[in-house]
Amino acid sequence: MSGIVWLALDGVGHPLDAPPGSVWEQDLPALRPLVDAGLCLDATLGVPGLPQSGTGQACWLTGTDAVALMGEHFGPQPGPTLQRLLSAQSLPVRLAGVGGRAALANGYVPAYFESIGAGGRNRLGCFPFSFRAAGLPLNPPGVPLVGATLGLGYARPWPDDGHAGSWARLGAALADAAAGHDLIATDLWFGDLLGHAGAQPVPPDALTAGRTYLRRVDALLAGLLDAGARVVISSDHGNLEDLGVKGHTRARVPFAGSGVNLGSPANVVEAGRVLAGWFGLP
Repeated sequence: MSGIVWLALDGVGHPLDAPPGSVWEQDLPALRPLVDAGLCLDATLGVPGLPQSGTGQACWLTGTDAVALMGEHFGPQPGPTLQRLLSAQSLPVRLAGVGGRAALANGYVPAYFESIGAGGRNRLGCFPFSFRAAGLPLNPPGVPLVGATLGLGYARPWPDDGHAGSWARLGAALADAAAGHDLIATDLWFGDLLGHAGAQPVPPDALTAGRTYLRRVDALLAGLLDAGARVVISSDHGNLEDLGVKGHTRARVPFAGSGVNLGSPANVVEAGRVLAGWFGLP
C-alpha cells in the first residue's frame, strides 16, 4: 500500500474519555466522524504513571513495547535507549531500507535546527529523529510543509493568524504529494503544548485555542479526504481532551483512517504493527 498520509496527533485523548465541555464538543465534520468510526486504544500498556511522548511515539513508530523496554513511561524526547530502537526499527528506517519513499511534512524554522544538539542533549522528538535516522531530510523538497501550530501563535494567548481557509488547500496539496510517496507523516505536537495549559477551573483561553486547533486539524483532514487521500490519525497519549488538568492523562487514544484497514489492535504497540503491515513490513 502507498500514498498514506499520517496525521500523528500529540497529546489528544479520545473523545470517549474526555470530560463534558471538552475541545471535542464542537462541529468537526471531517475529524469527528472518522474518529468515532475508528478505534479507541490503550496507551498505558499496563504500566503505572502517565504515558509520555517518547515511549508512546516509539510504540507507534516501531510496533515495539517501548514502555517495557524503558521500564517506565518516558519522554518527551527519546534518550539513548529509544534512539537505538528508533534507529533500528522505526517505520521510516524500515521503509527506506526496502526502497520505500517517506517524508516528514513538518515545516521547521531555522531556530529549530540551531537548537538541535544544543548542550549535548538530543532535542529531536521521535518523528524527526526517525526520519533523520532513515537518512531523510527535514523540510523535504517537493512536499508541502505543515506548521505544527496550524497557524496559531506558539505562546499564550496563541493568536490566530486568520488564515483558516488555507488548511483544506494544504490538505489537498499533501494528497497530491502523497501520490509520489509511500508515506507522508505530520508530527502535530502542538496539541500537547496546549494541553499543558490546563488548570482548574479550565482556562477559557486554552479551551478556545484547543478548539481552534482541532478545527484546523479538521480542515486539513477535509482537504485530504476530498482529494481522495489515504489517511490515518493517531495519538500518543491523552492531554488536550481534559483541560481541567495540567499534565498528561491516562485516556485512551484514537486510531482512525480512511482507505486503510485498521485491523483490531487493542493498544498503541499493536497499532504500530498494523501500520508497518500496510507496507509489507514485519
